[in-house]
Parts: sequence; C-alpha cells; structure tokens
Amino acid sequence: MMPERDLQFLSELAAQLRVDSVRAADAAGSGHPTSSMSAADLMAVLFACHLRYDFDHPGNPANDHLIFSKGHASPLLYSLFKAAGVIDDEELLSFRKHGSRLEGHPTPRLPWVDVATGSLGQGLPIGVGVAMAGRLERLPYRVWVLCGDSELAEGSIWEAAEHAGCEGLANLTAIVDVNRLGQRGPTRHGWDTGAYARRFGAFGWHTIEIDGHDPGQIDYALGDACNTRRRPTVILAKTRKGEGVVEVENREGAHGKALKNPGKAVDELGGRRDLRVEVHRPEEAPEPNGRFASKPLELPAYEVGEKAATRTAYGQALAALGAARGDVLALDGEVADSTRTEAFGKEFPERFFEMYIAEQQLVAAAIGLQVRGLRPYAATFAAFLTRAHDFIRMAGVSGASIRLVGSHAGVEIGEDGPSQMGLEDLAMMRTVYGSTVLYPCDANQAAALTAEMADVEGVSYLRTTRGNTPVIYQPGERFPVGGSRVLRHSPGDRATIVAAGVTVHEALAAADELKAEGVPVGVIDLYSIKPVDSAVLVEAATTTGNLITVEDHRLEGGLGDAVMDAVSELGPRVVKLAVTELPGSATPEEQLSDARIDRQAIRQAVKRLL
Repeated sequence: MMPERDLQFLSELAAQLRVDSVRAADAAGSGHPTSSMSAADLMAVLFACHLRYDFDHPGNPANDHLIFSKGHASPLLYSLFKAAGVIDDEELLSFRKHGSRLEGHPTPRLPWVDVATGSLGQGLPIGVGVAMAGRLERLPYRVWVLCGDSELAEGSIWEAAEHAGCEGLANLTAIVDVNRLGQRGPTRHGWDTGAYARRFGAFGWHTIEIDGHDPGQIDYALGDACNTRRRPTVILAKTRKGEGVVEVENREGAHGKALKNPGKAVDELGGRRDLRVEVHRPEEAPEPNGRFASKPLELPAYEVGEKAATRTAYGQALAALGAARGDVLALDGEVADSTRTEAFGKEFPERFFEMYIAEQQLVAAAIGLQVRGLRPYAATFAAFLTRAHDFIRMAGVSGASIRLVGSHAGVEIGEDGPSQMGLEDLAMMRTVYGSTVLYPCDANQAAALTAEMADVEGVSYLRTTRGNTPVIYQPGERFPVGGSRVLRHSPGDRATIVAAGVTVHEALAAADELKAEGVPVGVIDLYSIKPVDSAVLVEAATTTGNLITVEDHRLEGGLGDAVMDAVSELGPRVVKLAVTELPGSATPEEQLSDARIDRQAIRQAVKRLL
C-alpha cells in the first residue's frame, strides 16, 4: 500500500489542480472547470507516480505520451503543467485570452501537447497511432489517454477499441472519467462502469473499475496497466463532476461555465496551494530502432504514349519511396488492391498497416504515427475519406503532417455509380488549414508527386484515378508543389482551358480539334490545386481574357473555384465545367459525356464563350 504521507500529498495536489482549474476559468470568464475537477485525482496520481516525461526535452523518444481526448478539460492540463513547473501562475491565468498559448482546447502551440483535441472521440484513435509507432520503433514509452464518458458514444472510440484490442497494444491505457454528466444532462450509461467494461472487454481490453477519487485505487490501477501484457488497458473511474464544491458537484447545468462563486469554491477546496510535482524522467532510451535502411530513390518510369493508371503509379512509387526512406509508412482501409498500396505492403510488411473499413481510425492512426516524426501515407477511395473529415480537419489544427491518397475519384470510375465516386474531395481537402492538394494526370507525374509529398508539411492529399490514362510526361520530370504545366500555348490563343487529372487529356484533345478549326486555345495542367500556380493563371487571364475550367468533381469548391480565387480580381470571363447532375452507372466515356466534361463539351464551351 502507498504510505499515508504520499496519499496525503496526492490529495493535496488534486485539490490544487481543482483550485487552479477554477481560477483559470474565472480569469477567462469561461471554460470547463467542472469537467476538470472530476479528473483531478486521476491526473494527480498519473503525474506524481506513473508518467515518465522530460519536460525540458519534449522530443525525447522515450517520453510517455499524454493525450487529453476530453480536450475541454484543458484547465486541468494547464494546472498540471503549472504543478510541473513548466508554466507559471501568470500564464495559467492567461487561459483563453488573446495571444495565450493556453487555448480553450489544447493545441501543439504548447510543446508538451502532441495533437489538438476538443472534437470528442479523437484522442483514443490518435493514441492508437502513437502506440503503433512505439511498437514499430521498439521504444519503451506508454500512451495515456484521458477520455470522458460522454465521448464513448462516438463510433470512432469503438473503431479504436477494436483495433487496439486486435493488435494487443499493451502500451496503451485509456483512463475514462465516468462523471455521469454530459453537456445537457446525464450520459447514456451514467455511473454504470460495468456497461463500458463489457464493451471494452469484448474488444479484448483489460478492464479496471475504480473509485476515481481514491488515490490508492488510482495508483493501483495505473500500476496494473503498466504491468499488463499483450492487451491494452482501460481504467473506468467513477467520479463526480465538479468534485469538492457543493455549488456544482454532481449537478446539472454547470457544464462549460466558470463558477459563480469562485472565491467561495477556492475556500471550500482548502485555498490556494503551491505544490510542485516532480514528474519522473524516462530512463535513457536507445535510439529508435524501428527505422529501416535506405537506398537511393528510383521511381518507376513509364514511356510516353503508353497507358497507365495514376493509382498504379502511386503504389509503385510508394514502394520505391519505402526503399529509399525508412520513415515512410503506408496505411490502407482494406482496399489496398484497388488503391495499389499493396505494392508497398508486399515490399515492407512491417511498415504496412491494414486499418480495415474504419476510415476514422485510418486517418487517426496516421496522425498518431506522425507524432513520432514518421511519414505516413493513408489511402482509401476518395469518396470514403469524407467519413473521416473531422479527423482531417483536426489534423490541420494540430499541424500534423499526414499524406492522404484518394483513389477512384470522379465519374471516371464508370459503372460502380455515385456511391463510389469521390466528387467532393477536392473541396473538402482545400478547406483544411495549411493543406496541399495534388491531382496528377499521368503515371510519371503521379510517381513524382508521391515522392514530393514525403517532405510536405501539414495535411497533403493526392487524388488518383482508376482507369488507364496516356503518359504525356517524360520519366524523371519534376513537379513542384504549387506548380503547373502549360501544355498548349500560342500568341494567338483566344482562350485557355485549365484542367487536372483525367480532364487534362480531354482538354488536349479538344484543343487539337479547335486548332484544326482555326481556333487556337491554351491548355494548363493545374496539377497543384492548392497551392495554385497563380502567376501562370494570371498570365492566361490577362492575355486571353477567357478561361474554361474543367474538372471531374462537383462545381463547388474544386479546381474551378481555385482558379477563380486566383484571377477574380482581374475580371476575366470564366466558364466552369464540372459534374452538376447525379451520375448513374455507365462506362467512363459515357460518364464524362453525360457530365459534360469531355472533349466535345469543352469544344462547345469554348465556342460559346467566343
């Protein structure tokens, strides 16, 4: 048993965390102090007894990882940082204020925060990815995830639970603050920790149910988690929201608000304290030994004139990149034979992760893996990445560097019909903060952009197509992010066609037919949809004054809008050709024709414009 003096210290530390949570929210006039107060004992014991972390060196590969999935409990996290001596009281009271690092929900603006949280249901899936990285690199760290009971209604939590259970991620521990109350009232299961235990247990987790306000029980549970082998652990801690203050303890209607009587609450909690907790530093760890030997990059090469699918080029290029770089990983959503990620999986099975049909966990795992500086590529059908958009959005907030690949994009896929057609993906990815969006038209371009993405920071997206398209670029050509290619140009051009991906080939055919009819037009391959090559677009807009954009995507938010954003102040005439109707099943050629984005439709649009 833990000595009485240690139990007393832990209780005092927890009281300090509650006091500081109340004070921070009071200084801000907002926040979630009651959600912080319920978990204070849990985090006090974790920090004082079990966490291994070097605050002076946040990048230490042996450091444990703590993720506040219930990111609204940020006052508790910041109070912990104060107790650890890495922020002072003045900074604590800057909570939620303009310019403060202590935002309403945690972000990596603080060096000890791995990922942004606050959109519930994300911390545990991302923690799975961080735990996967630890196993891959054979590092001794543990991943601790503080969850709220409300977020256990999210499907993404159970995607994470199943994956972690099946993989036996023993370095992962979820600590669930079962405080019974959500934002507007009681949670689905209230204090029935057994209901949650049965669910986690069914997924192969070691489950522990405790009183979340008993330091001795908490200490035992955390130690048990550290000693559990071959499966992850969940600690289901029964707590009271607003613990320690009569005004708010276990009361509805107090969520997300500063306390009405903060001074009285502080007195009730025993007043201010200035305790310091010495967080144990990790033992010196060996260098990560899960990184793999590298050799010079040799991308696949395709001859001009042959036909090849950009998805095939992606798969082959990724395998080549895997041989050249030991930090490159691949994840797939059980469609690796279609996305062509299987080429990487066959070459590097230890760095290939099958995430099954769980797109939220697919993206979350990539975010978790990049926390350790790895370079994950995650692929599925473009249409299905929409399911994980909230994770992608939050990856942008985190500044996470992940590479997403969406295959089978657009009506070009043909007979499968609209459920399989990614027609919204460019718009979705363009809106993500700091994102890069790339759409190659041929195999050599796709291979080059696959390699280019490895060093792109932030969320990057590569759109690939299902069918074989003609190779128009020489092997070895470079395609920098933010660039474009002018494929047709003459001083007499009367309009410029701007296309990307499959529509580049339709644009070239239309341009050749128009030239034969005495109507010269330019063609731009805008393979970088974000950032766009504004200089080339501005030149086309000012010289021809007429732009026709054509894309295998919805009218809203894609290539056409990217072009408009670049040239609208110049006032050129812009005609946008895109998919406006609901497609059915048809051949790729019929689909392009029905959508009015084929060569015939482009020709007619040019003639109407002129």
